[in-house]
Amino acid sequence: MVANNINENELAAQLKIKLGEDLSITEDKYFTMLNIAPGRLLALMQLLKAEYGFDQLSNLTSVDFVETFEVVYHLYSIASHAKICVKTRIPADNPQVESVVDIWPGADWQEREVYDLMGIIFTGHPNLIRVLLPDDFEGHPLRKDFVRKEPGADA
Repeated sequence: MVANNINENELAAQLKIKLGEDLSITEDKYFTMLNIAPGRLLALMQLLKAEYGFDQLSNLTSVDFVETFEVVYHLYSIASHAKICVKTRIPADNPQVESVVDIWPGADWQEREVYDLMGIIFTGHPNLIRVLLPDDFEGHPLRKDFVRKEPGADA
């Protein structure tokens, strides 16, 4: 159950009415997945927190599909013990999506990690800098197009 004593299927149906064609819904045995157009991501995330009680961003990660990147958010409601997954796809040649730091401050380091390792730019992030790799590191090592340079090899 999520806020207002509704289950994940009812939540998905309500969100589909509010967000229309920008939202598609899939599920597996673990999660209901809300697949949202990048331009509507913040609207969905604000609804999930303010109206449905998803007060914790448990995980933020990304997947490289070569032509596109998928940014994946796992949300949790502490009060109702509900969980949901939100996904958005962005083009690999312009990997940008809005930051959710203003909604969940805990996204700060998670967005920085995804930026560092995948090169996805979170617009509106207050301090989008590398968090794991040295500042002079070239590239993003979790991307499928990343080419590892051997130590001591000339550029």
